[in-house]
Amino acid sequence: MYPFKLPLSPLLLLLHMLLSTTTTPSVSTNQHASNMIKNISPQPNMNPHELETLFNIMESISNDQNWRTSYPNPCQQTSSWLGIECKKNNLDDIYHVTRLDFGTHPNPTCMKTATFPSLIFQLPNLESVFFIQCFTHTQTKITFQENSTTILPSSTLQQLSLRSNPALIDTIPPQISSLKSLQILTLSQNNLFGRIPEQIFTLNSLVHLDLSYNNLTGNIPNQLGNLKNLVGLDLSYNSFTGPIPDTIGYLTTLQKLDLSANSFTGKIPETIIELCSLNFLALSNNKLSGNFPKGLNKLQGLQYFLMDDNPMYIKLPKEFSQLQKLQELRLAGSGYSGEIPSSYSQLLNLTTLSLQNNQLTGEIPVEFTRFSHMYHLNLSRNMLSGVVPFNSSFLKGLGRNLDLSGNPGLCLDPHEGDNGIYLGVVNVCESKNSSSSTSSITMPLKNKSKASCGVFRFLFVLCILLWLCCIL
Repeated sequence: MYPFKLPLSPLLLLLHMLLSTTTTPSVSTNQHASNMIKNISPQPNMNPHELETLFNIMESISNDQNWRTSYPNPCQQTSSWLGIECKKNNLDDIYHVTRLDFGTHPNPTCMKTATFPSLIFQLPNLESVFFIQCFTHTQTKITFQENSTTILPSSTLQQLSLRSNPALIDTIPPQISSLKSLQILTLSQNNLFGRIPEQIFTLNSLVHLDLSYNNLTGNIPNQLGNLKNLVGLDLSYNSFTGPIPDTIGYLTTLQKLDLSANSFTGKIPETIIELCSLNFLALSNNKLSGNFPKGLNKLQGLQYFLMDDNPMYIKLPKEFSQLQKLQELRLAGSGYSGEIPSSYSQLLNLTTLSLQNNQLTGEIPVEFTRFSHMYHLNLSRNMLSGVVPFNSSFLKGLGRNLDLSGNPGLCLDPHEGDNGIYLGVVNVCESKNSSSSTSSITMPLKNKSKASCGVFRFLFVLCILLWLCCIL
């Protein structure tokens, strides 16, 4: 038999339940308490003045968020605030803003009324600033706060990139020279105008300087040679004039030099051969003329040489054939005359050779069939003649990337006649006899359709004359 139990009164039962609840905490309760402790744990500290400056910057540029309420502590490690980075200073145990990046997704976008915030120079530990497609509607300019008692980030700012801002206007301020630690200065694709301030050439730490796609004018001063740590220099698509300064030869660490689409005049300076680290050189669309510097073969690291559209009016220099690493050689529209040096066939790494729109004569070097990496070959609009030396596999490999049009003296091997449509060559070579080999094909023969048109015109004119004679 089961032991007999007395029933508990309702009051005792309630007391029992209360005691058991208070003396045996549940796992879920402990977890909740732990979470509460985590939520009230100390957050990273920021200098109040620096935090207020940051909020003012954000509110003047972007209306994506209510920054003060959404991110009251932007340096918190769990913060999802994109476009900002912070670092802790072990000396004062305070977090400081080191990077700002606005304008393009996924970073905060800029509102139409955004203007350049000079307050960024009140962030004392700032290292990098990016404003890309940020100032697009309201005209603004690069400014530095005058008579500011706040320490400028001259000892910390290493990169300033203001790119693709059509509403960023005016001149480059000379105060930019106060950023003594600057290594990368990118001010491309804006609407800046005027001369480059000479003070910019005191930034001896600069590694990369990009002022391309603006409306800058004037000469390039000799002080350019002071930037001896430069690896990249891009001044393309402006309105610079005068000669390229000889002091450019002092930039011996330079790897990329782009001066294209300006109005530079005179010769290429002889000192350019001192740039032994150069792998990219672009001088297209200027007014450069005269002979190339002697010793051009010293640029053994050069892979890209772009010099289209300059009034050179000389013969093609043979020295290019010694630049064995060349991948692109562009010399179009510059008045070059004479024959194409057969030694160019030694440039086995060439993928692009553009010699169109010159005054070149003679035959296409048969050695050009050695080009195994060639992707784009343009010899159009010259005065070349003779047999096109390329076989079917070479022609098919380049396809429409091979342009020989505008050379009336060129002709195709009859066996390659079908390829003339793509090359722009309408002549088929005439053999001395039916059994002649390809090497004996010497004279261009107009295609049959053109010959038929000529005969038809002659007969038509003859008929008209006979009819007139009968009437008279």
